[in-house]
Amino acid sequence: MNKIYSGALFLCSVLSISAQEVVWQKDIKSSTQDFLSQVTTTIDQQYLITGSSIRPESEISKAGGKSNMPVANSQQPNNGYDFHLIKLNQQGDQVWEKYFSGQNHDFLSATVNTQDGGFLISGTSFSSKGLDKKDDSKGGSDIWLIRINEFGDELWQKTIGSDSDEEARAVIQTTDMGFFVAGNVQNSSKGYGSKDVLIVRLDKNGKDLSQLIIGGKGLDEVEKMIPTKDGGALLGVYSRSGAVTMNDKRSLMNDGSQNQGSASGINHQLSTINYAKASGNFGEGDYWIIKLNKEGKVEWEKNFGGKGDDHLRTLAMTSTGYIVGGESRSERSGNKTAGIEEGTDLWLISLNERGDEIWQKSYNFKNRDVLMGMSVLHASDDQSSKGILLGGYTQAEGRIESDDETFWMLYLNEKGEEQWRKHVKGESRKREERLSDIKLNRDGSIILAGTSAEELGKENWKIVKLGDKQIDQLIEKQDIKIYPNPVTDYAYVEIGFPSTSSGTTPSTGTGQGFEAEIIVYDMGGRQLQSLKTKNKVTKINTQNLIQGAYLVTVKTNDKTASAKLIKK
Repeated sequence: MNKIYSGALFLCSVLSISAQEVVWQKDIKSSTQDFLSQVTTTIDQQYLITGSSIRPESEISKAGGKSNMPVANSQQPNNGYDFHLIKLNQQGDQVWEKYFSGQNHDFLSATVNTQDGGFLISGTSFSSKGLDKKDDSKGGSDIWLIRINEFGDELWQKTIGSDSDEEARAVIQTTDMGFFVAGNVQNSSKGYGSKDVLIVRLDKNGKDLSQLIIGGKGLDEVEKMIPTKDGGALLGVYSRSGAVTMNDKRSLMNDGSQNQGSASGINHQLSTINYAKASGNFGEGDYWIIKLNKEGKVEWEKNFGGKGDDHLRTLAMTSTGYIVGGESRSERSGNKTAGIEEGTDLWLISLNERGDEIWQKSYNFKNRDVLMGMSVLHASDDQSSKGILLGGYTQAEGRIESDDETFWMLYLNEKGEEQWRKHVKGESRKREERLSDIKLNRDGSIILAGTSAEELGKENWKIVKLGDKQIDQLIEKQDIKIYPNPVTDYAYVEIGFPSTSSGTTPSTGTGQGFEAEIIVYDMGGRQLQSLKTKNKVTKINTQNLIQGAYLVTVKTNDKTASAKLIKK
């Protein structure tokens, strides 16, 4: 799956076809069923596409000297899926491609970009030690973590597991530069139900700091985790569990399991705290929202649902709290006040920082609507939220319509009121097109990533970058933005004004005709650095600068702007 093709894109919009323009599209071809999990936007506005693929024999045979694996290992085929990563630059060109392989199936689930410009990738491994995997299996399936730099080179890796089966679902970086890793553990003697939530807190070097098992009497699966302003985390769990009573806890203790606060954990050298679900379910499946503090302990939990099956998919942070979203088959019942129209509807709940409901609404594309990604558009001061961008796809249930199995976008204002909806089609319409992730960039452009196939089992990865004038008009732009500022080693210069050169995309300022010069001056007016760029976000090296203030000037063919940079 190493060939990348570019193509034109045609859009079918419900409201306005002229509001969107294609910046670029990439189709990453495959002959097998490849799973795309996520698109991660880097600090310099590049894109890491991650998923799981069966590595082509042609890649294995030519990998020596070009792969992330040692040459001896790169010549050996494995027995299944590998972690697969492709980094694209701002223009959609491939920067590098990497595989990380065990000797069995390894499925990459989640990725987070780190403050140093690298990434931590997290997946579920069925492999023992061998090839790229440096640790033995703990038993069953394990969580496999790999930290890489911006070039895809491994910095460290870690395997988390027990005699039970663990699976990776989400990872975030915390304010102290460490990480929260979220996954599930099945039929654990230390848990409460058939499947429980596992949270592991690590320092920046991968050392265990704490572990937490959360669950109810049935099945609980963590679907999403996001960082919170106070250094903690918010968990979104699909719960099919009732509350754990005192009698249940006594029964667990009699069976040899532990109650809250004293369980021997997944890593038997580190004590694990258990947290039993206190809130009961309203129906078959509910949204279960859990807030953790920065030490990884539960602060509060909330349960939302109707009498049917409500499947949480994603979370996002707003200026007032959080947005929770997924798919619902429930009529008005339980604490669900939004109705359902047909099949499975989208169900969104706005919460304040304490988890109390602000509003809830439902939306419908007909048939089974699956929400896969959500981004919130914030004001430049982060004091208010301007809108919510949703992305997903619809599956036919009983009948086929023209927009089934097609990427869609839905844009809401801060109150959840629909502003517009659009379907996105490729240059050749495939029967099976399923969105995996959507990201709203700071410049108002949109990245959609998913799979496209004429038949199941032969999925290509489809990556689309759109410029949207409706969203672009809401973005509060600065001529120059520098971050971090003050800076220690490297800073990023973001250019907020477009060039009007021929071949440039107006809404993003990137394109064949865009070029700018970045110049760094000391306060005496002496030029210290100069570099040319075709990117809206450019990394500059400040390691040779002494402590003090500097002036950064950006020049294009039609505009000049400056901003101050402080070196620590």
